[in-house]
Amino acid sequence: MVVKKVNNIITEDKLDKYFEVTGKAIKKAESAKDESDETRLKQANDCLDMITRYYADAKFFREKGDYINSFAALNYAHGWLDAAARLRLFKVNDSALFTVDEEQEDMNINN
Repeated sequence: MVVKKVNNIITEDKLDKYFEVTGKAIKKAESAKDESDETRLKQANDCLDMITRYYADAKFFREKGDYINSFAALNYAHGWLDAAARLRLFKVNDSALFTVDEEQEDMNINN
């Protein structure tokens, strides 16, 4: 019989890792907003507003010792980051922080 190890515990180390990655991605996104027109800039700022709210929620839950909701809020924050990056609201091509390809930088999604 093969017993598989299940990773079902959210540790402080795991939270530290996700806070670090998401924090770096937020900083990069803030300095890489698409400012090509007012609409795209507004969309990027709207996404950043949601991202920073979820990130703040994650910190709040962690301080209360609620690691499950902290981890969930971090994942929502990073989901918003990835979605906005894929839509090119943030001009990033860092596949370590975002779900983007280097090829995507040359891609024009408006055509």
